[in-house]
Amino acid sequence: MIVTVTPNPSLDRTLRLADLHRGEVNRAEAVRLDPGGKGVNVARALAAAGTPTVALLPAGGPVGERLADLLAPEGVPVVAVPITGSTRSNITLVEADGTTTKINEPGPRISPAELATLEGRAVELAARGEWLVCCGSLPAGVPDDFYARLTKLAREAGAKVAVDSSGAPLAAACAGGPDLLKPNLDELIELAGRPLPLLGDVVAFCRELISGGVGRVLVSLGARGAVLVEETETHHALGPLVAVRSTVGAGDAALAGFLHAGGTGPRALRTAVAYGTAAVTQEGSRMPTPEDVHPEQVHVLEADPTFTLSGAAA
Repeated sequence: MIVTVTPNPSLDRTLRLADLHRGEVNRAEAVRLDPGGKGVNVARALAAAGTPTVALLPAGGPVGERLADLLAPEGVPVVAVPITGSTRSNITLVEADGTTTKINEPGPRISPAELATLEGRAVELAARGEWLVCCGSLPAGVPDDFYARLTKLAREAGAKVAVDSSGAPLAAACAGGPDLLKPNLDELIELAGRPLPLLGDVVAFCRELISGGVGRVLVSLGARGAVLVEETETHHALGPLVAVRSTVGAGDAALAGFLHAGGTGPRALRTAVAYGTAAVTQEGSRMPTPEDVHPEQVHVLEADPTFTLSGAAA
């Protein structure tokens, strides 16, 4: 079983527009409502693939209740920790050419008691699972080292840990030594504190992270695929060119594909890129099903250190 933890889940409303005109009245051509949050998306993709999973999340107010209701038809078991604040709602604007604009609410404040309950449930579930997947931003009231603490506790309970976050929580998580770190290129650049214009620069920094205790690093590179840096091997995978409908959740789908395929090695990388590629062809933040995923169209190569990443959509 793969357990996902999403401290700041959301209800995602996606509006499709022909074009977005600032300062004017814009009329949506279509509207879609999805359960959201990075860990929630990972669990949705895993459930669609038939991988046992459970989504752990705080839930409060009518939006929190609606979130659980939307996950039920997708076959995602939910363990909800009740909170007094209201779960956030996010808005995504998708233009005809695939340009995506997200407006994310900050989310509710989590009390110390609510956080302790969330942490305790995470450890309980980790003891029964193979992976604990810590995903997304942290709402107010949750310290930056939350994922680092969960990493330590989950590993003591016998689970492997993957972390997909950004900013200070991602930096703090590295010190916890997770088995897998899954940033996108922009998040990795922020973590490095320096430009990473070439694939060789990305690989070199990932090697620094591994030397510091991280097990492996999977970096999503947008249209330039993904790179997997492990202790002894590095591989770069490129997917086919596809028409982009929405980029929301593509990295989450890639992480789900990677874990679904074993969580290590070139086969898992190929599956990750296939899932990420399939995700961008979906409406809103809909997660791909196995029928949408085509790993045979993904090419896995030895990483070329001179491969240019400047301008890559992450």
